[in-house]
Amino acid sequence: MSKKYVDGFLNSSKNLDELVSADNKIFNISQKIIETQDSNTVVELLKILNCFVKQTSDKTEINKMSRLVKDNLIKYFGYLKIKDVYSCQHDDPEINKSLDELLNELNNLVGLEKVKSKVNDLIAFQKVQKLRRENDLHTSKSTLHLAFTGNPGTGKTTVARIVGHIYKQLGLLSKGHFIEVSRTDLIAGYQGQTALKVKKVIEKAKGGVLFIDEAYSITENENTDSYGRECLTELTKALEDYREDLVVIVAGYTEPMNKFFESNPGLKSRFNTFIEFDDYSVEELLKILISICENNDYILSNEVKFKIKQKLNEIIEKKDENFSNGRLMRNIYDDLILNHAKRVANIDTPSYEELKTIIAQDYQ
Repeated sequence: MSKKYVDGFLNSSKNLDELVSADNKIFNISQKIIETQDSNTVVELLKILNCFVKQTSDKTEINKMSRLVKDNLIKYFGYLKIKDVYSCQHDDPEINKSLDELLNELNNLVGLEKVKSKVNDLIAFQKVQKLRRENDLHTSKSTLHLAFTGNPGTGKTTVARIVGHIYKQLGLLSKGHFIEVSRTDLIAGYQGQTALKVKKVIEKAKGGVLFIDEAYSITENENTDSYGRECLTELTKALEDYREDLVVIVAGYTEPMNKFFESNPGLKSRFNTFIEFDDYSVEELLKILISICENNDYILSNEVKFKIKQKLNEIIEKKDENFSNGRLMRNIYDDLILNHAKRVANIDTPSYEELKTIIAQDYQ
């Protein structure tokens, strides 16, 4: 649907360019608006359009096309606004869960005992601080921003999403929606536009959680990457300016994240809570796999559980920094159900149990 509004806006801009022989000036401004949503660029275009309207009569093609470009610009921004409002309320089915439901969801996650303990302590603290504010008592000025460190597949994104919903239920966030971004979503391809791109992301995330995965990638090339420094400067400012209704959670490998916090003066002070996510044990990984299977109407035979457990012991003994934890179990699950399907497809009229049971033969 967005393509319809983008195309309408750009096509009418191109047509106006041709009418006034503007050498693609209007088209280029319109394209910049779509890329950055920069308000100054919008004002620049509107001034040009208003000038054409004032200088021509209502019946001329230039006047009509100028008004059409303006109308298409309004439709485009109207679509973006409605999309943002709707997505915040409807894209996430968990956003209206009760506080008890969310806490149960958090505490029922496999493993992560230290993480769950620290998050529960954090929630208790914020809950009491809110009650103290409501009773005109002195409260801590600590921010809600968090840093999650650890290997991939350890549940950082899942916990971040739940924390956002819990903060919404506690009244600490106005919306509680969840926006996940990476370096490519924050850094523009040309000088001076990265700050605008970061502002756009911040604006979209206000009232909810902005989750920046692999945040260290912003400053990986810090000595030569002026775009990364521009991004970090704007982000650090936003952490303070919008602390009342925005939670920023940065995540990534432990060592690169330590360097990330050293890359900008004052950045680390914007984060009060640092949570390390440990790798899963063999038993926890097996529980994750069993849970994935049960959620999709599959069961694992005892023989295949034993076989997988043996393999996991070998993998963990030799694991390196690329060990993917829960993602490994998702990959194993995908292989299991494919092998199960190939085997069961050769059975004439397979039984209910055969359709749902994964056996040792299916793990290769």
